[in-house]
Amino acid sequence: MNHPVAIVGAGVSGLICGVVFAERGYRATIFAKEIAQQTTSGAAAALWFPYDVEPAGKVIPWALETFRVLVDLAHDFESGVSMIELRQFSRSQEIQIPDWAIPLAACRLSAVATAEPARRGGCRRAGGSQGKRLDTARRLQHFISGFVLNVPLMDTTIYLDYLAMRFLKAGGEINANVCFEQLEEIDQQFDLVINCAGIGARELVHDFDLEPHRGQVAIVPKIKDVSYAVVCDDAPLMYAIPRRNDCVFGGTNDLSDDFAADPATTARIVAECSRSLKIDKPNVLAERVGLRPYRKSGVRLERAHLVDGRTVVHSYGHGGSGFTLSWGCAREVVDLARL
Repeated sequence: MNHPVAIVGAGVSGLICGVVFAERGYRATIFAKEIAQQTTSGAAAALWFPYDVEPAGKVIPWALETFRVLVDLAHDFESGVSMIELRQFSRSQEIQIPDWAIPLAACRLSAVATAEPARRGGCRRAGGSQGKRLDTARRLQHFISGFVLNVPLMDTTIYLDYLAMRFLKAGGEINANVCFEQLEEIDQQFDLVINCAGIGARELVHDFDLEPHRGQVAIVPKIKDVSYAVVCDDAPLMYAIPRRNDCVFGGTNDLSDDFAADPATTARIVAECSRSLKIDKPNVLAERVGLRPYRKSGVRLERAHLVDGRTVVHSYGHGGSGFTLSWGCAREVVDLARL
């Protein structure tokens, strides 16, 4: 095909759009100020789960399509994708299993989860009668309800590089340290532009529906005998996500564009995660901050035109679900580009 396409942004959305276009024969070029590990995507825990994004009617189909792709990628060790048990909890109320999670074999937890792997004496899906049996001797009293399901985990230290190499292998080109003030600055040879600028779209296309939802995490050493993810969305937001070589402790979801890591926040995150896992506080290897591109009016995925008449497809505003929606959104971007 050899049709030139310019993609703005090299986080997970931009990289996967690049892969999808390049593997379909387009001459794809990515332009970005920062690449892969340096982007907000590099700071993400990257656990598949729809979070901090709207609207559900569109988000869930994109998420489920992405789920299917990631399950296949989990068979490739080099991709950095694996399947992991997610234990989702609430401190304050009876948690409901989302409708979309029931076909994925989500199970309600009949008591509080433990730092030990749950005993699987039975599983009660919504409306069922049996409860998953838990080790009450190590019960976490501050969680009152929860559910569990297996989901894809993308280890960003591996997965983002895998995507970049896959894009380059398909003939794509990456131009780093490039910052546009407007999309019309892109070379006229590209009559198709894909906007995956994330939070940068706020200034790039003057979309002030975008809000920076700041997420701070602490990277700690791999924790013995913790092979499952623990997440609680109640304030304070808490998650512990074990990866291949380390573990991600989080987190925050504040309306802020501050990229500086706050030591007091790191201390709070480590203390809460350690308490939930019933472990001694680990050493902190690194701190990361990313800005989730939350869009108050929902994800923007639509075809439009630049002032100079060229076609642009916008794909941004994925909030805390960039990895979760990535493949589903990228495939719709290609479909829109072909109209």
